[in-house]
Amino acid sequence: MTREAEIAELVAAARGAMAHAHAPYSRFAVGAAVRLTDGSVVTGCNFENASYGLSLCAETVALATVNAQGRLADVAAIAVVGGAMDGAGDAIVTPCGRCRQVMNEAEQMAGRPLAIYCATPDGVQIVEHSVAVLLPHAFGPADLGITPVRKS
Repeated sequence: MTREAEIAELVAAARGAMAHAHAPYSRFAVGAAVRLTDGSVVTGCNFENASYGLSLCAETVALATVNAQGRLADVAAIAVVGGAMDGAGDAIVTPCGRCRQVMNEAEQMAGRPLAIYCATPDGVQIVEHSVAVLLPHAFGPADLGITPVRKS
């Protein structure tokens, strides 16, 4: 599979996850897809709560699911897609600050740079970012002397 096809597949998975968003308050759905080093994909969507502060972002849901599978060190790339549930708008959504911090944690634990693909709701326009660009001067595991633990 070509790099472009892999990116398109990851964005399509994020778009599919977006359809399952629980966003009755903001009416703004977000889907995320995480590609692991073996090519498998794990998805997540935003999950809002009436107590707004308890809401979960799609990226965090997807990465927490990866971690629950014991595979945080296997993260290779992440795609994020979001937009109004009524279909209005065509902006490219980027991760919020909390998600950027969670992505930084995943990147440091994976021990490799992660590509972050942000796309329009229709998946036509895709912009690639690095974690370093999204979260410059980040604080993470390395600042605490923690290095990735490789399973054999």
